[in-house]
Amino acid sequence: MIDNNKYPEINISEKLFDIAKGLIPSQTQTLAKGVTQYVQGVAPIFAQSGKGALISDVDGNEYIDYTMGVGPLILGYSYKAVDDAIIEQLKSGITFSLPHKLEVEVAQLIKQVIPNTENVRFSKSGADATSAAVRLARAYTGKKKILCCGYHGWHDWYISVTDRNNGIPKEIENLTFTFDYNNFESVLESIDDDTAAIILEPVTFDKPKDDFLLKLRNICTEKNIVLIFDEMWTGFRIAVGGAQEFFGIKADMALFSKACANGMPISIITGKSEIMNLLEKDVFFYSTFGGEALSLAATKATINEIIDLDVINYIDYIGAKIKSGYNQIANDFGMNYTFAKGYNFRSMVVFDANSHSLMLKSILQQELLRYGILWSGFHNISFAHTAKQVEYTLDAYAACLKIVDEAYRSGSPEKYLKGKPIEPVFRKTSNFNTKPKEK
Repeated sequence: MIDNNKYPEINISEKLFDIAKGLIPSQTQTLAKGVTQYVQGVAPIFAQSGKGALISDVDGNEYIDYTMGVGPLILGYSYKAVDDAIIEQLKSGITFSLPHKLEVEVAQLIKQVIPNTENVRFSKSGADATSAAVRLARAYTGKKKILCCGYHGWHDWYISVTDRNNGIPKEIENLTFTFDYNNFESVLESIDDDTAAIILEPVTFDKPKDDFLLKLRNICTEKNIVLIFDEMWTGFRIAVGGAQEFFGIKADMALFSKACANGMPISIITGKSEIMNLLEKDVFFYSTFGGEALSLAATKATINEIIDLDVINYIDYIGAKIKSGYNQIANDFGMNYTFAKGYNFRSMVVFDANSHSLMLKSILQQELLRYGILWSGFHNISFAHTAKQVEYTLDAYAACLKIVDEAYRSGSPEKYLKGKPIEPVFRKTSNFNTKPKEK
């Protein structure tokens, strides 16, 4: 166990940040990776490299990483089998003037492993996939309104109902509404005759209760509503076949990205042929880079590694160790205001301390940096995380939670923070825009 009283030196990170401030709005391409999600003035800002479950910043500091690229790195940084597949494909080309054979090969693989898949299409980002699915649902049903639960990307149809919706016409906002997870009554209250689709993350951190997912399936069948599973997080983590396999629930479409290719950009739309066939003539969804071959090669290699090495069970085992370990430490310290919740493959540390919650999270993140741990509130587990690293992390948690508890009991936790606290993000997923307006 490292007993290090020093926070990392981040001089080069800060110099780059000063340049970025006048060049890149928000200084990041991904909000969850940006400076607002880390303690400014203490945490690293820019990465240099990664290997396994370790990330190195531009100042040469190395950390055990529990963010893992915000999801894509299911196997770990610089994973040999995937990198070899990318390198081999690179020798013969990246993007071509004809569809590449990998488009067929990977589509066949996806159909084999994802339940209820009749057709497959590829694109580049999760937002591409969710937006294509929404368009298909509208075309298939002839209806307009969308009910959603979770986070579904940056496109107009979804972001219109968040607090970052400037630039989106009110007419679009009035076509999307949210419902509360595990609250089937909120679904029934929101459905009307113009509801085209229900799209949701099948799980985030709360388990479905009272046959919630089955009830969604049944009401969608009854009312000719397309049920869409946004499996950006559950895909290839909760089971090889995703949430449909794990829960035994059939969606009309299931959408994947993040873990598909261990860091390469790809998204996958799967679904029933009677819906997906609308892409032949009626619904336009094409992109120059949809069939980019390096990402397809990485996808094929990643999925085969997940299957061949039983990655699902491994990350479940490692994830259980760190989640239960955190909860045991918090319980031993009498810290009834913090706990880790969620499934083992992806758990979240929660602080239930009213106005102090975000401050306490910031303090814990800050203190973990002294032990070489990069943490943003989550345990995004990869195949590269080892039991030894988890034990080390739990020792660090024990040391750092003592400081957090001291800060909490002081009544002035802000005095324990060395930099700027983490800022809240817009990812509010319940209790807003919940019911369509009466006509």
